[in-house]
This record gives sequence, structure tokens and C-alpha cells, in this order.
Amino acid sequence: MRISRRVLLGAAGCLGLVAVNRALLGPGDGPEGPDPVPPAGAPGQASPADTAAYRLRPFAGTGSVPSAPGRPPTAVRRAAAKTLPGPGRRIALTFDDGPHPRHTPEVLEILRRYNAPATFFVIGENAAWNPDLLRAIADDGHVVANHSWSHPQLNLISRARVREELGRTSEVIEKVLGEPPRWARAPYGVWDRASLTICAELAMEPLGWSIDTNDWTRPGSGAISSAVLEGAHSGGIVLAHDGGGDRGQTVQALRHYLPRLRDRGFALVARA
Repeated sequence: MRISRRVLLGAAGCLGLVAVNRALLGPGDGPEGPDPVPPAGAPGQASPADTAAYRLRPFAGTGSVPSAPGRPPTAVRRAAAKTLPGPGRRIALTFDDGPHPRHTPEVLEILRRYNAPATFFVIGENAAWNPDLLRAIADDGHVVANHSWSHPQLNLISRARVREELGRTSEVIEKVLGEPPRWARAPYGVWDRASLTICAELAMEPLGWSIDTNDWTRPGSGAISSAVLEGAHSGGIVLAHDGGGDRGQTVQALRHYLPRLRDRGFALVARA
């Protein structure tokens, strides 16, 4: 099988970053893919490409299988949680498919303005090319979580590749942030018994959502904002995206609905 120059460069670049960086911490995500961000010049300098046709592409892995993080495994869940536990008028914002060199900083700026925490489910390939953005997310007090390495549908791939998809991403996060992630979200929200077992072995809890913005379809910022405000409920988990393509509508919608959630008495929380 012929391997493209881009795949070879991407794999080599990711391995280089992993080696030199300091010690690294339902259904339907939509068919539009996370934004793979290749280097533009020196390692670690990513160009803000807006490639959409990315999900379910062939995996450009190394063949190695990372070991589990250095903490005990969690219980194997039958399904991902879709709401927050416990009482209270709380809601969680989550962003998938980043980090993205343009849209992630825009999202962070809005969250900072309203002192609102969030959870970012990052793609391992993107995280490897953008370690500074990973640190920026964590430095602002947000939760960095695992969204696989290259966004395959986990129930359609082998157990070995599921482990590599989740394990490599946890490894990158741990090398950058000093601890592995505690939360994972399956691409497209699709888990099966095997992937839930591997998630638990890697000491992560699976998390879904109860409020889908469908922002990957780019329905307009008004439609995205309405999906959040009309669907908001106590214990709700909002699914949005800071990567995977042009997320300008998502950013504009966040500016609109976030203060209104506050006005309605919702406390913004992050899964930690």
C-alpha cells in the first residue's frame, strides 16, 4: 500500500513532539470531520486549515500500543452518561474536535469573559500539533478530555486500534499537561462493550450529551443558539465543536447564548 508523504510527515512530526514536550496531562457527532492541523514551518506551528472531509480516513498510527495511565482503571460502564449527576440548575458546555488554532482561542476568550468553565474533547493529532493550545485550555481552568486520535467510529475498528486511538491521545495529553484525562467521548457518540472496556482500562469515564447544537451542519448561529437555549435543562450537557472545520457560527452563537444561560440562573460547570 502506498503511504502518502503527508501521512509520513504527520506521523514523524507527532512522534517528535511527543519526544520533546514536557511530561503530557447519545448518538451522532455529525459527518463533518475534525480539523487535522499539519505543521506550517517549524514543529508546533500549525496552519488554520479548514479541511472537513477527514473523519473515517485511514489511521496513520505507529503500530505501538500505549500502556494504561498510572492510576487504577474505572468501572466498565454500560453506556456514556448523558447528563450531570445530582440536583441543581447546572449545565455543562463541551467542545469537540479541537484544538483549532483559530476557533479554540476564540472560544476561550468568550468563556474567560463570562468566567465559564467547559470541557474540551480533543483529537490527539490536533493536540500533538498544538501543545500550547492544550496548555491554554488547561491554564484557563477547563477540562481537557479524550476524543480519540483520528476520529474513527470505535465500534467499527479492532480492539487494538481502539486502545491505540484512546491510549495515544491520553499519552499526548499527559505529556503536555502532566496528567492523563479522566473523561472520554467516542467519535459520533458511538460506544460498544469493547471500547467501553478499554476506556475503563485507561481510567476514563465515557461522557455523552443531552443537548445537541448540530453546529457541524452550520445551520446558522441563530439556530445553534436556539438549540442551546430551548434545550437547556438542569444537568444538561451541551455538544458543540471548536474544530472540524469552520466554526465561526459556533463562536458567534456562544457569544449569544452564554450570557443568557447565566441570566436564566444556570451555573456553568465542567466535568473534572
